[in-house]
Amino acid sequence: MKKEWMVSGIVVCLLVVLIGAGWLVRDRFLPVEVGTVAPSFPATDLVGEPVTLEDLRGEVVLLNIWATWCAPCREEMPSMQRLHERFGDRLRIVAVSVDAPFGRIDPGGNQGGNVEAFAQEMGLTFDIWMDPSGEIQRLYRTTGVPETFIIGRDGVIVRKHLGPAEWDSPANIDQFERLLEG
Repeated sequence: MKKEWMVSGIVVCLLVVLIGAGWLVRDRFLPVEVGTVAPSFPATDLVGEPVTLEDLRGEVVLLNIWATWCAPCREEMPSMQRLHERFGDRLRIVAVSVDAPFGRIDPGGNQGGNVEAFAQEMGLTFDIWMDPSGEIQRLYRTTGVPETFIIGRDGVIVRKHLGPAEWDSPANIDQFERLLEG
């Protein structure tokens, strides 16, 4: 009888430890969806300065994850530029490149692109950040590129969009205007 109680006690202790460990790492497994706080991530801007999403708290943000080798990404960039020209600094557009460093190959076999040359070629004047480690993809659990997250002033994701979009369409402009007003 004493042995059974000891085994039961050990099992209960193990369960408590496992539940506690799961609770501590729950953010690694929960989906990044509408209604969740947008995770911060390490990146650099085009001049190599460190940047973070936390610095943008209080702003409405269009966070786009892309790569230079991605044809759909190339297709949607002009609409993001037009959106930037329409809203200026009121709407923060941040396009995070997950390209490998220029001249290297990423784990998926894609050639690293020259992000700065790409931005110049496309005439992009909104924020371009770089995350060659792809940490943002792991944190946001993306399935590919492009993927875009619209983030409210409180840091909460209000929309998740997979694939390219025409970001300056009337429906998208209406959504951004509502977010910027409220």
